[in-house]
Amino acid sequence: MPTPALSPEELKTLVLKAQDGDTDAFGKIYDAFLTPIYRYVVFRFPQELAEDLVADVFVKAWEKLHTYRHRAGVPFSAWLFRIARYSIIDAYRATRGFEELSEELMDEDRENDPQTRTERGLSISMVRQALQKLSKDYRDVLLLHYVAGLGHKEIGAALSMTEGYVRILKFRGLKKLEELLPQNEVPEARKHGLSNPHYSNP
Repeated sequence: MPTPALSPEELKTLVLKAQDGDTDAFGKIYDAFLTPIYRYVVFRFPQELAEDLVADVFVKAWEKLHTYRHRAGVPFSAWLFRIARYSIIDAYRATRGFEELSEELMDEDRENDPQTRTERGLSISMVRQALQKLSKDYRDVLLLHYVAGLGHKEIGAALSMTEGYVRILKFRGLKKLEELLPQNEVPEARKHGLSNPHYSNP
């Protein structure tokens, strides 16, 4: 069962406690962010490497936690995904030669029927191949928004962009993604929130 999302006040309290060395508080932060961080990483990295990379993200977060400041205008989620993003960049540079996008996205709601799973896997693979053809900024914004679940403000903080610019990149990225997809794959992309320029999430 997915861990319930933390309210801003709950998260702030946990971060402050964790900064004072409370490992139980950091454990709750880990539980709350593990799934979105994992989904973001596994969409960019082979699954066999993703688990170690996710663990590395949280180790770095624990080590750097004392540097996070609530008054800096950067939401904690944006701060954490910034660590994840740079961890991916570093790992990708260190392990060149693999296919950046995994062919198997972990999905807790995945159906068990082999045929359904195969057909769905092919569709997701095509969406990923199309994503790879987008510019880095388009891809980062779409993945952080639709895969990691961050809002425009959080993405802006994570990527050092204005919220308005994030919205523009998302709109343009979705349009370009739809142009790259075969027409029969557009419904699959829309089912995952992608390829619908009129969709908006704060």
